[in-house]
Amino acid sequence: MIKKPIFILAPMDDVTDTVFRQIINDLSRPDVFYTEFCNVDGIQSPGRDHVIKKLKYSKKELPIVAQIWGRVPANYKKTANELVALGFSGVDINMGCPAKTVTKNGCCSALIDNRELASEIIQATKSGLKGRLPLSVKTRLGKNSIDYSWIEFLLEHDLDLLTIHARTVRDMSKVPARWDAIEKVVQLRDKISPKTKIILNGDITNRDHGNELVEKYNLDGVMIGRAIFQNPFVFSEVKDIWQKYTVKQKIELFKKHIKLYSKTWGDSRQINVLNKFCKVYIEGFDGAKEFRQELMLSSSAKELITKLDKYLIQ
Repeated sequence: MIKKPIFILAPMDDVTDTVFRQIINDLSRPDVFYTEFCNVDGIQSPGRDHVIKKLKYSKKELPIVAQIWGRVPANYKKTANELVALGFSGVDINMGCPAKTVTKNGCCSALIDNRELASEIIQATKSGLKGRLPLSVKTRLGKNSIDYSWIEFLLEHDLDLLTIHARTVRDMSKVPARWDAIEKVVQLRDKISPKTKIILNGDITNRDHGNELVEKYNLDGVMIGRAIFQNPFVFSEVKDIWQKYTVKQKIELFKKHIKLYSKTWGDSRQINVLNKFCKVYIEGFDGAKEFRQELMLSSSAKELITKLDKYLIQ
């Protein structure tokens, strides 16, 4: 029997919130959604209400995995137990984000150099889940260079799934993804933890490309992130849908996004978060750059909609 690969929308902070996930779901949904990454230390603090909104989801987004990060193992345990009650389909620990704002506190990819804490975090999360949900980790190939001992270490923790962003921490996103390195990862998986699914992330452009990499490296699936900005239909089996969209269709889709964003978040999230999506919808026509710049000066959802409507009737 041919193995069907898993396609996942990558977690991206202030991008893959419930609103954008619902938009993608209605266009060409992946097999699994991940939330934005949510800080367990924040959830278990007086600032909980501000942080936990990142875990908001609708039933149409199921199956959905909660991605968490932080430093205190006890908070992972408490949060994992809560995530079961909140109806999530799985839990993923972020051990790959290279942003200095998180690594300076010893979190995410900084755990590559603190394996004792990394192990405590995994065990604490498992203790909170009590086998009720699958547990995965998303990481990178190493810190300053490819470090397969890090991959071995993670596989020894009997994870259900391991996602590898095929770059090192030092690479950031400045160099092409090192897809060939995943071959050794798969070999290690087969030797150490055969049941762990291996997912590849990094520079994957569409479903066909994902299928090629899955077949070439004997993977269980792929995770696609930034390519969604160039093509919201990135998970579709039908080619060139987005390329055939008219300017009017793209603007109407952006309006749908803005209205859902306003309805979902009200004043609890700033409207300038939507600036990240201007280039998704407002592209591919003369004057698009200038129009984006004008839209990004908007101070409310109403103002954005007014400008978009005005453009449509020109």
